[in-house]
Amino acid sequence: MNDSILLKTLAGEKTERPPFWFMRQAGRVLPSYMKLKDKYTFWEMMQDPKLGAEVTLLPIDDLGVDAAILFSDILVIPYAMGMGLDFTDRGPEFDVPLVDRKDPVAALNPDPEKLNYIYDVIQQIMDTKPANIPLIGFCGAPLTVLCYMLQGIGRSKEFPIATTFIYQHKETIKKLVDAITDLSIIYAKGQIKQGIKVFQLFETHAGLIPFDLYEELFFPSVKKIAAAVREEGVPFIYFPKDLGTGIAKITPDMCDFLSIDWQTPIETARKLVDPNIGLQGNIDPRLLYADQATIEASLNKYIDFGSKNQDWIINLGHGFLPDIPYENAKFLADWIKRTDWRR
Repeated sequence: MNDSILLKTLAGEKTERPPFWFMRQAGRVLPSYMKLKDKYTFWEMMQDPKLGAEVTLLPIDDLGVDAAILFSDILVIPYAMGMGLDFTDRGPEFDVPLVDRKDPVAALNPDPEKLNYIYDVIQQIMDTKPANIPLIGFCGAPLTVLCYMLQGIGRSKEFPIATTFIYQHKETIKKLVDAITDLSIIYAKGQIKQGIKVFQLFETHAGLIPFDLYEELFFPSVKKIAAAVREEGVPFIYFPKDLGTGIAKITPDMCDFLSIDWQTPIETARKLVDPNIGLQGNIDPRLLYADQATIEASLNKYIDFGSKNQDWIINLGHGFLPDIPYENAKFLADWIKRTDWRR
């Protein structure tokens, strides 16, 4: 693992180019994944160790990425907390959202053993992956997970019901956040025990509420999860999408690297974010709908930044969109490897 360009970058070592991996890299952008999807359900691919490992490792051959990320879902935490969850053709669905429960806190019944199948998948990955490719583990951050738990799936992604509940029931929210945080820490440590080398916390909906409220209710949870992961010697990446200028308030005790969304220019992020925190990101995935000449022209703007910043991991500003042409995703990966980064 000593020759992993990702782990070297996370450790502060100099490399000839930035490392890269992509959010949602093991998914519908890959023709090889779509062939499996024709045969198996999402649940089957997640829960079967051989299938889960195969999907996780597909991007290594198909895209040439520098790391694999566990093929799973952020909603495994609500599932392990006793919420009825099914991954249907329409997407994931809860049986009864928490806003429809008389006592949302009492409705939860955390059972860490419901996560054991994921550790079996990780073990299979560790047994079959290339030695120089680290495995990234992850979970959803409390606000994002809580929004789905409160409101359910298949409704507005603006989460109006969930955000209203946050304002009306702040003390209940704090109890729910504590419960999510506690199980997320158990889950993160379980992944580390099985062999993951990097951990990312996904806060996809950080921008749903004002920053000061997010800071009050959710920063403490992020710090707890980060501390639990880092005390195991594993680097911690935090992705608070749409946090805006709030990224200036993120401190080194919250993460080793901060993943930046596409709304914030990477140069601006570098000025705002504490210099002791590395950056990850932030290519707009929608750029990959363009022709390859346009894609390359836009990517070339990153070369100067990459030449000056060794503490940078290339990634997207969010995940691959399902209908992005595979050829363009591969073009991006190949461009990163063939570019002269002037280091």
